[in-house]
Amino acid sequence: MTRHGKNCTAGAVYTYHEKKKDTAASGYGTQSVRLGKDAIKDFDCCCLSLQPCRDPVVTPEGYLYEREAILEYILHQKTEIAKKMKAYEKQKRAQSSEEKLLSRAPQDSRVQRFLKREGSIVSKPLNPFTTGEGGAQCSSEVDSKAGPSSAPLPSFWIPSLTPEAKPTTIKKPAKTVLCPMSGRPLKLSDLVSVRFTPLNASLNRVGLLTRQDRYVCAVTRDTLGNSVPCAVLRPSGSVVTMECVERLIRKDMTDPETGAKLRETDIIPLQRGGTGFSGSGVQLKAKESRPVMQV
Repeated sequence: MTRHGKNCTAGAVYTYHEKKKDTAASGYGTQSVRLGKDAIKDFDCCCLSLQPCRDPVVTPEGYLYEREAILEYILHQKTEIAKKMKAYEKQKRAQSSEEKLLSRAPQDSRVQRFLKREGSIVSKPLNPFTTGEGGAQCSSEVDSKAGPSSAPLPSFWIPSLTPEAKPTTIKKPAKTVLCPMSGRPLKLSDLVSVRFTPLNASLNRVGLLTRQDRYVCAVTRDTLGNSVPCAVLRPSGSVVTMECVERLIRKDMTDPETGAKLRETDIIPLQRGGTGFSGSGVQLKAKESRPVMQV
């Protein structure tokens, strides 16, 4: 425990600061750390690679991905689903064969009982001229030979008779690929190409990524960032601010770039990261659950 003298206090109270230091040093108790802006991805970064997108695509829920990263993810998930389906089919065949063996067990047991009774029949004829005592002795000898006491006792220490754990039951896997962020079904046809409008068209990609303000709204030319709510228009893939959507686009529901008519589902709000402030509505606290000492 932390000494009070090292914390410049002469009181007998176990302060909150000392408790936090002891909790961190002991390894027990849940710890929480507030995240800063450096720990939150930018609005134009891929949700998988966490890097600025070269060829961005967006899902209907508004999550931005690099096209190469999300295609690789979908391919990997389909491969894993195929492997799980093969294991499930193998388990299903094993269960069906086991059920067949169980259905044949009563018939096999009847056959075994019949063979056992056939083997216990005495083939040597009895001498009718012997005395009753001798006949009784012969019958007792036959019964003693055919009795169950002649069978050897099973040994429970051999490996084939030791108890075994049953194999884990495999559930039938779902054939749909799920989005890694929203958890909803994801199809390749649902991905919408995104076209950001750069702030300065003369800059190359390296020069653009070094700037803090990289992209602007395609209509109002307002700077885009994590603090600015924005949306993607499905027909053209242009990125505009939500203020532009509410004030201009919703009036006639027309894409300003292509002139195509828009539906409500064609306006995809883009999921953005936090700003580092609690008012942004993003969870900015990370927790690590650890064992708790109880008295």
